[in-house]
Amino acid sequence: MNTRPLFIPVILGTVRKGRASENVAKFVFSEVQKHEGVETELVDIRDLNFPVDDAGEQIKNIAFSETCERADGFVIVTPEYNHGYPGMLKHVLDSNLKEYIHKAVGVCGVSAGGFGGTRVIESLLPVFRELGLVTIFWDGNFSGAQKLFAADGKILDEATHAKRIDKFLGELIWMSKVLRYGRENVSI
Repeated sequence: MNTRPLFIPVILGTVRKGRASENVAKFVFSEVQKHEGVETELVDIRDLNFPVDDAGEQIKNIAFSETCERADGFVIVTPEYNHGYPGMLKHVLDSNLKEYIHKAVGVCGVSAGGFGGTRVIESLLPVFRELGLVTIFWDGNFSGAQKLFAADGKILDEATHAKRIDKFLGELIWMSKVLRYGRENVSI
């Protein structure tokens, strides 16, 4: 078995100003960092400066593609906008294809309402499947996002959310290990 640490980046999937999902992404990122044998980085799609006048692999961002190639799994933190996902998240994800094949992905949905981004997660599942990603069965749901964090960005009910995210990350890490083993040892 490969002893190299897993690499699981956390991708913040919105570019909007005043985004409540930024605090969620920072919280999830800090929780990933607590797991032994896992390396991570926080990728904010706002910082990637993707062009909007073309699409797909024509707009490939070398650094982002290298991150995706290196990754064993992904955490996507995304707000729910009118029951859907942010257009820029889809735009960024579509810039890679082969980099995602047989890699695990877990989604943390963020919403102002009471459903914790459930609908955005549901709408992303067929997208992930088409990209070759393998979804885990746990979701990270963050309801009432504007009220979850103090002014300094610290989560208010850390114990409850940390416990839920720990289950989520446990499944993601397991799936990432299994899929990495498969990618490295099982031919198609």
